[in-house]
Amino acid sequence: MPDLILASASVQRKKLLKLTGARFKVIKSRARETQKIKTTCSALVKHNALLKARDVAKGLKKGVVIGADTVVYGGRKQLIGKPKTLKEARSILESFFFRPHWVYTGVAVIDAATGRTFVDYEKTRVYMHKLSKEEIERYHRKTTPLDKAGGFDIEGRGGLFINRIEGCYSNVIGLPMAKLRLLLKKLNISIL
Repeated sequence: MPDLILASASVQRKKLLKLTGARFKVIKSRARETQKIKTTCSALVKHNALLKARDVAKGLKKGVVIGADTVVYGGRKQLIGKPKTLKEARSILESFFFRPHWVYTGVAVIDAATGRTFVDYEKTRVYMHKLSKEEIERYHRKTTPLDKAGGFDIEGRGGLFINRIEGCYSNVIGLPMAKLRLLLKKLNISIL
């Protein structure tokens, strides 16, 4: 199997890829992501995932680069990335209690030796139970929201107030593993 390179320093993405047992290394992309929706959320995350993967692949002669980008869509053209402050994280979380939201992740894989490239996305709908202000404060004391799109985690304490999801669980963490497996399969790479 060719070397796998994750073009992300995301702790969550590294954990998910480690679960496959595949050997990989991390080279953080320095690409500047686009933050505005010009057409659709799916187009945005695919674009950003490809930017990240290309940024890392351009410096390599071999290996398969995996790029990913995750955003949360709250409806009404409200695109939610990583909150910059705890106040913003609290406000975002409170907005999720009143209606479901979508988590979109774009995934790009590039064979650095041949240039073959495949890009796709996944979307998952997330429903949450309402939390009190005190519960939100306790959650933020124990789990930092500033490094997560939407400011919450599903695999940790955030799972305590996520009522249900429709779609891919690992997508909400930040890397849709079933989608990644299918993209790598197109390059004749099996991580199963």
